[in-house]
Amino acid sequence: MIDTSPSIALVLLIGVLIGTGIYLILERSLTRIVIGVGLLTNGANLMILFAGGRAGAPPLIGQHDPGDMADPLPQAMVLTAIVIGLGVTAFLLSLAYRAWQLNGHDEVQDDLEDRRIAQRAARNELPSRSTEDAGTEIELDAAEARDETATPAVSRDARRDGKEPQ
Repeated sequence: MIDTSPSIALVLLIGVLIGTGIYLILERSLTRIVIGVGLLTNGANLMILFAGGRAGAPPLIGQHDPGDMADPLPQAMVLTAIVIGLGVTAFLLSLAYRAWQLNGHDEVQDDLEDRRIAQRAARNELPSRSTEDAGTEIELDAAEARDETATPAVSRDARRDGKEPQ
């Protein structure tokens, strides 16, 4: 029978990889997020392999005792997870490169509209749903929000008058 007692060094390595990966994902820089996703996927792959037990004989029927054979399912799951992790990493790298081209930095922007709505809700300034022009007011506020990728902002008065920027 295969010994499945845990190795404390492997458990600590998995914990460090996953903990560091989560910490880096919470950062604002896309470069750190890419590194964090890489560490997190490697930690998850090790955890899946660790859950599959220690290495054993090849899983070929008739050649070895079934109790001594390795479980092929965790190996297949990790192989699939490696491919998925590589795809996600490639997507994040292309996203970081594009952000660098457009903005000159790779920091994730704040969602200004969410922050504005949260501040207005804290001050009880949100319009009630019963008013007919509440949607118009929110659209005008959204137009005033600073967007780094947009053309110069249009003032609220110009929007009301139907004038667009030249």
